[in-house]
Amino acid sequence: MLGLFWLESFKIGKYHSVGTIGNFTRNPRPQISPNNKEPTVPKPSTPEHVAAIDLGSNSFHMIVANFRQGELVVVDRLREMVRLAAGLTPDRFLTEEAQFKALDCLQRFGQRLRDMPSSSVRAVGTNTLRVARNAEQFLLKAEQALGHPIEIIAGIEEARLIYQGVANSLTNNGKRRLVMDIGGGSTEYIIGMDHAPLQKESLRMGCVSMSLNHFNDGKITPKRFKRAVIAAQAELEPFEKTFGYGAWEQAIGASGTMRTVEKLLVSNGWSKEGITLDGLNQLIDAMYSAGQCDKLQLPELSTDRKPILPGGVAIICASFKSLHIPHMKVADGALREGLLYDLLGRINHEDVRDRSVAALATRFHVDEEHANRVCRTLSELSRQTAFLGGVDREVGESWLSWAAALHEIGIDIAHSNYHRHGAYIIENGDLPGFSRQDQMLLATLVRFHRRKLIPKSFKELVKPWDMAAFPMTLLLRLAVLLNRSRQPAALPPITLAMAENRIILRFPKNWLNEHPLTVADLEQEAGYLQGADIVLDYA
Repeated sequence: MLGLFWLESFKIGKYHSVGTIGNFTRNPRPQISPNNKEPTVPKPSTPEHVAAIDLGSNSFHMIVANFRQGELVVVDRLREMVRLAAGLTPDRFLTEEAQFKALDCLQRFGQRLRDMPSSSVRAVGTNTLRVARNAEQFLLKAEQALGHPIEIIAGIEEARLIYQGVANSLTNNGKRRLVMDIGGGSTEYIIGMDHAPLQKESLRMGCVSMSLNHFNDGKITPKRFKRAVIAAQAELEPFEKTFGYGAWEQAIGASGTMRTVEKLLVSNGWSKEGITLDGLNQLIDAMYSAGQCDKLQLPELSTDRKPILPGGVAIICASFKSLHIPHMKVADGALREGLLYDLLGRINHEDVRDRSVAALATRFHVDEEHANRVCRTLSELSRQTAFLGGVDREVGESWLSWAAALHEIGIDIAHSNYHRHGAYIIENGDLPGFSRQDQMLLATLVRFHRRKLIPKSFKELVKPWDMAAFPMTLLLRLAVLLNRSRQPAALPPITLAMAENRIILRFPKNWLNEHPLTVADLEQEAGYLQGADIVLDYA
């Protein structure tokens, strides 16, 4: 794995360290602890408690659990109906009122999480924050209120995590499952077997958005409901073959809407267990009889669920019809449980992101031997820099490894500007395990591993990467440059030092004279770095 260094605006004031690469002989490190020993990285251990926060378009959920004998045991659960999607204006801005209500909720959540380290907490935003134009400004305030970072995840990643939560709440049976989860602004469909998701899709229709579009004044009529069902079926139409009956053997529902509908059907005697189309039709008749959302008088139906019930039922009805679902059970697990299991995987070095990077490298025909050479050189370069904290060493090591593995994926499209092509693929692809902010960070590392540097691009990253990614990129650039010949022969001993706005490389005597192409590459790199106010000194 790679070593990570941290530079505050790349201004150090004095040399950090001196070492060598190539034959791996090293000069002593500078003093970095009272006993002059390198700090050791502790073996990973499962924390006492882990927490997941789901900033959904309808409700905000928080779950706190501990891990006992391979299973999560919930110790605390909070839910507040924030209805964030209802605060989205037609031009896709979150209103001040909606933000205030959300921040108020997150402050209460933050009180519960105050003493938990960020490594034990994962918070994500879903559809409304995916589409809101002022999501970035809101997140700055939201993270301050919660006291922990918040990621925005793509719809496909949300689907993967939902399936993870559902699968861990069920017993493996070797059957293909269709899992459906209705949120406030999106609905996810997943086909999987046991713990493996096989097909994933996220459609932009949810119980809040559908209710606002077709029942905004609370009035329920057969004509309105039919329009809502047709609208949902239109969204589903391109995916009927992928998710239709025959592609799966068992249908599972997840989310609050599904649980509410199941309770309504069972409590009223319209279903013995789960959700059926006949039971849905009886619920729809009851909705028509009430005529108005606030006049619905049904057991198990809370007041805050009434305004969004018609939209949710319309989506379920459309899904049953279009996908030919005869019966659907409802699971306890959902997105937040999936987040917890995913977090535990990261803690215990079973990170799905490693598999995503490997799959992407394979898909775009990466030269694995060359990527490994760059990775080894990057490892030795980074070990010669001081580690000052700010970003966890192990976390930084992973990012540098992923960047080294993927820095050439753009060549599969075109060699010209391949760094730009690679960055585009990473930023816009569906990478399981990576949030939008994660993909932006990895794309930035790949985008600037060669050619012109634009320092302000790094400032656009979320904290702490707005400071850490720039010096990490400099190391990646050097590692790629030194391996440009793509030769298997080991590099010679090279010393690296970093000073204020200065990089110093020292090669063995006469080595540069014998490698004029490397000299030309270093000359060119010095010009690129000069444009970013950095001096590259080599001899």
